Amino acid sequence: MAGRGRPTAPLVLGDADREALQRWRRRWTSSHGLAMRSRIVLECATGATNVAVADKVGCTPQTVGKWRQRFIDDGIDGLLDEPRVGRPREVDDAKIEQIIVETLEATPPGEATHWSTRDMAQRVGLSQSTISRVWRTFGLKPHLTETWKLSTDPQFIDKVRDVVGLYLDPPERAVVLCVDEKSQIQALDRTAPILPLFPGVPERRTHDYRRYGTTNLY
Repeated sequence: MAGRGRPTAPLVLGDADREALQRWRRRWTSSHGLAMRSRIVLECATGATNVAVADKVGCTPQTVGKWRQRFIDDGIDGLLDEPRVGRPREVDDAKIEQIIVETLEATPPGEATHWSTRDMAQRVGLSQSTISRVWRTFGLKPHLTETWKLSTDPQFIDKVRDVVGLYLDPPERAVVLCVDEKSQIQALDRTAPILPLFPGVPERRTHDYRRYGTTNLY
């Protein structure tokens, strides 16, 4: 018996469009909607039906049919968000993508370790308030750093209890000495790799360093 329902419109994908769609699909700085639309079109280009694509991508066949037709009618530009009523946008998607990529993958000139809104504004040629709005929208906070530490010492809990116990219930006539490294010893590397900044999560690093020097005891 012949299949029932509306026939699927054929979708032909050129090399340039395929490369752009694959880049949008892989890059986590892309919006969720744009990434899903890119996946839909890439799957449709394999000749799969709307139902098969919907099952693989995780949406409805009606959604697949909508974006299939939008791509056939308007090309890759048809997958972008339609402009809203009101004042036209002054910053296009390409500029916003540049801001996000520069924030995550580049470092500011000079001795600075993280971007400020003023430095980024000078870098991309936009206003400081525009940079702030983009960072807030995508949850980017280059000025924040979180620290963490995981101990591999099997006696870590027992040692913590011993040290904390000296403060909570010190023995009578006890003398407690705290031994640390001399401050002049250079600390060049963290004990674990720095976890980079990405949208919604600040940069994370361990609170302690890997020491390369002589320990002086007093």
